[in-house]
Amino acid sequence: MRGKLIAVGVSMPPWVQEGFGEYQKRLSHWLPLELLEIAPGLRGKSRDPRRAMADEGERVLAALPKNPYLIVLDGRGKPWSSEQLAERLEHWRGLGRDPCFLIGGPEGHDQAVLAKADERWSLGPLTLPHPLVRIVLVEQLYRAASILANHPYHRA
Repeated sequence: MRGKLIAVGVSMPPWVQEGFGEYQKRLSHWLPLELLEIAPGLRGKSRDPRRAMADEGERVLAALPKNPYLIVLDGRGKPWSSEQLAERLEHWRGLGRDPCFLIGGPEGHDQAVLAKADERWSLGPLTLPHPLVRIVLVEQLYRAASILANHPYHRA
C-alpha cells in the first residue's frame, strides 16, 4: 500500500518541509507517502473565493491517482482518536486501494471534491493553519502505523 497526500499550497516554509519530511521518512516503512502540492486559486478583493475553490478543486481532481481511496480532511468530517485512526489504516489496507488524503485551500474543498470523498476526516474542532495540518496528518499516520506494529512510539 502506498499513500498520497494532495495539498493545496506551495512553497512551504522550511519548518513545514522539515517536520513533514521527518515523519514522512519514519512512516516510509509502513506507508510510503508521496506529497503533491497544488497551486492555490487566485484570491483578492475583486475575486470570488468560490471561483478559487473551484479552480483548486479541478486541479486536485485532475491529480488523483487511479482508483484511490479518497480521504478528505474536512472540519465536518469524523474525528478519530489515534487508536481509531490505526483501525481505519488497517481497514484501508484491506481494501486493496491506495489511500489518498486531500488538504484543501483556505476556504476548504470545492463541492466536486467533497462529492468524490470515500471518507471525511476531521482533525478536531480547532482551526489549524494548513501547513501545520500537513505535519499533524503525517505524524498521526506514523502514530497509527506504529500502533499497528506494536512500536513503542505511541505510549497512551
